[in-house]
Amino acid sequence: MAFSLALRQAINKALARTSAWKWFYVGIGVKRWLVVLLAGVTILSLGVAYLAVEMYREQTFPDFVYYLTLQFVPRALRALLFGALGAALVAVGLYKLNRALLAGVTTRPASLIENLNRKRMRKRDLKIVCLGGGTGMSTLLRGLKNYSDNLTAIITVADDGGSSGRLRQELGMLPPGDFRQCIAALADAEPLMARLLEYRFPNDTGLGGHAFGNLFIAAMAGVTGNSERALLESSRVLAVRGRILPSTLENVTLCADVRGTHEAQIARVAGESQIAKFGKPVERVYLEPENVPAYPDAVYALLHADLIILGPGSLYTSVLPNLLVERICQAVVEASARKLLVCNVATERGETDRYAVEDYLQALGAHCDG
Repeated sequence: MAFSLALRQAINKALARTSAWKWFYVGIGVKRWLVVLLAGVTILSLGVAYLAVEMYREQTFPDFVYYLTLQFVPRALRALLFGALGAALVAVGLYKLNRALLAGVTTRPASLIENLNRKRMRKRDLKIVCLGGGTGMSTLLRGLKNYSDNLTAIITVADDGGSSGRLRQELGMLPPGDFRQCIAALADAEPLMARLLEYRFPNDTGLGGHAFGNLFIAAMAGVTGNSERALLESSRVLAVRGRILPSTLENVTLCADVRGTHEAQIARVAGESQIAKFGKPVERVYLEPENVPAYPDAVYALLHADLIILGPGSLYTSVLPNLLVERICQAVVEASARKLLVCNVATERGETDRYAVEDYLQALGAHCDG
C-alpha cells in the first residue's frame, strides 16, 4: 500500500514538469475515459473504412478523388499521413472544446486539472474532526486544509457577545461569528473574499460592529429559512473545503460557576461573554437548558473520524461548550479515532491562570466522562 502510494506520487511528480502531461496523473479518473474515447474513434473509423472500401469497389469516382485520397502514395505512408492528420484534428478539437466549455465555469481553465487531481487524491485523506470555536479554531483549519479536504469543524453555538449576540437576539438565529471565521478559513476562494467576510463596519455607522460575514450568513438564513440551511448554502457558495457544523441547533446559554472574592464563595455567571469579563477562576461550566439534542451530522462525523482534535481556543467558552452537549461528548468517547488536545500557548485571565496540560485534561474529564 505504502509502495503503491509512493510510486503514484513519483509518477505524478515526473508528469507535473509539463502542464500537458498533467492530464495523465495517476488516479484522477481521466485516462480511462480517454481510452474509451480512443476505442470509440477507432471502431467508428473501422466502420467508415469498410463502407469506403465497399463504395470504392462498386462506384466509379471522378479523377480528382484519386489525388484527393493520395492513391499515388504507397498505402503504408498514406495510412500514416491520414492517421496523423486525424489524430491532430481530434486533439485540437478536444482541446478547443475543453476551453470553450470551461470558459463559462472558471476564469482559470489551466487550473482545472490541478483541482481535479487534488480532489481525487484527497478523497483518501484522513477524516479529521475539530471541536472548538473562535480564532483558535479558524487558525487550525487554515493550516489543516493544506493537508486534507475531509475536514469537519464542530462549532459551539453559545456565543452571545458583539455582532453575533446582537444578530442572535434580534433574528433568533445561531450566532454566526465563529461560523464566519471558519468559513473564511476553509473557503477555496480568492484572498479578497476572506478579507471581505472578516470586514467590520465602523462603529460610527448604523451597522457599527457588525462583520460583513455575519450579515451574509444572516441574510442567507433569511433566504433559506433557517440557520442550518444557511450554513450549508454559504459553504457551497464560497466553495468551502470540508464541512462546518453546529454542535446543536438549540438556543442555549453558557453558564459558569466561578469563585468569588472569598475562596469558598461561588458566583453564577450567565452568558459566554460575561464569563470572560468576570475574570475569576472557573469551577465548572454548563448549558441552559442542559439536555439539548446534538446535531446528527456532527455525531456521525465524530463516530467515523480518523482523528479528533480538541482546541485550540478558550477552554471554558469555546472547547468545553461542545462537550456539554451530551451526545457529542458520548460520540467523542465512543469514537475509535485518535484524540488530540491542542492546548493554548498562553493562559487566559480568570479562565486558565497557571494552567498546565494536566489542568486542561482534568477540566475535560470533569465535564466529559470518559
